[in-house]
Amino acid sequence: MTFEFLLTSLIVVASPGTGVVYTLAAGLSQGARASIVAALGCTLGILPHLLAAVTGLAAILHASATAFSVIKYLGVAYLLYMAWNTLRENGALRVDDQRQSKSVTNIVGEAVLINLLNPKLSIFFFAFLPQFIAAETVKPTSQMTVLGLVFMAITFVVFALYGCFAASVRQQVVSRPAVLAWLRRSFAAAFVALGAKLALTQR
Repeated sequence: MTFEFLLTSLIVVASPGTGVVYTLAAGLSQGARASIVAALGCTLGILPHLLAAVTGLAAILHASATAFSVIKYLGVAYLLYMAWNTLRENGALRVDDQRQSKSVTNIVGEAVLINLLNPKLSIFFFAFLPQFIAAETVKPTSQMTVLGLVFMAITFVVFALYGCFAASVRQQVVSRPAVLAWLRRSFAAAFVALGAKLALTQR
């Protein structure tokens, strides 16, 4: 565990991406509790990619153009669905005090899918974690697992902070329909942009 690893992980996690966008939307639409649940879901969505990297499955994903493309385009389709659902008046970013909140299961499920359907995460771990493992390490797999779990912990904390910040300004958003409409379009555009970015990525 080095300072360089922690700093690099923090920069990677804090950079705006699909998980950040989803957690912010959850905080704005349903409050702090939902944003923390969303942060947890996004973090859990990283776990399969970490396991793939540790077991070597990421190498297969990297080598197989078909497998990579299938997962990638499923992810693109899901992000476009999220954009459409966010843009609707009664969609994911509808904010009002009378609205029935999503269940914890629904929030976690959506958050997990957002990260699960991104094959670049597996390849990221496959390329990222070994850089911080010393050549003389007796059990590199165990160390990769520990580093991956620390990365996940950083992800949860950063995403939860993003979401709680969004939740803290929720009432101001509720009282300003014009601001909410602008946010709805902005979040939808962000999902579309992230989907386009994923569609253009190569192995």
